[in-house]
Amino acid sequence: MKGKPKIGTSSEVRFVVESRHAIDFADGGMPAVLSTPHLVGFLERTAREALAPLLEDNERSVGVEIEIRHLAPTPVGQNVTCVARIVHADGTQITFQVEARDEQELIARGLHKRQIVRVDRFAQRVSHKTAPR
Repeated sequence: MKGKPKIGTSSEVRFVVESRHAIDFADGGMPAVLSTPHLVGFLERTAREALAPLLEDNERSVGVEIEIRHLAPTPVGQNVTCVARIVHADGTQITFQVEARDEQELIARGLHKRQIVRVDRFAQRVSHKTAPR
């Protein structure tokens, strides 16, 4: 890392909920709304983008823990804003407070931890799992 991440460093990602982001069981009167897995993906991306400027060329951050409360539904077509703010840094593990809002209300809040990894070491660990036995 280029330096210790500062508490309060944040990032913001905005997106429009598309049908590809919606639950796959929207039928029988159930409206198409943002799915929790897609929401988590956007929250992770937001945290990843907050760390990107702090990383060396051979480093990336990977998600290692997430605790999210998905509080409200968001229909297809609505705008969503995700925010990730660093609240703790312990060596190469960084903790974020994350939240998401749609056009009307807070839709999610929680904590997310990311680990800084060296790409070469990470790739080596993965290759051991994919090598023929």
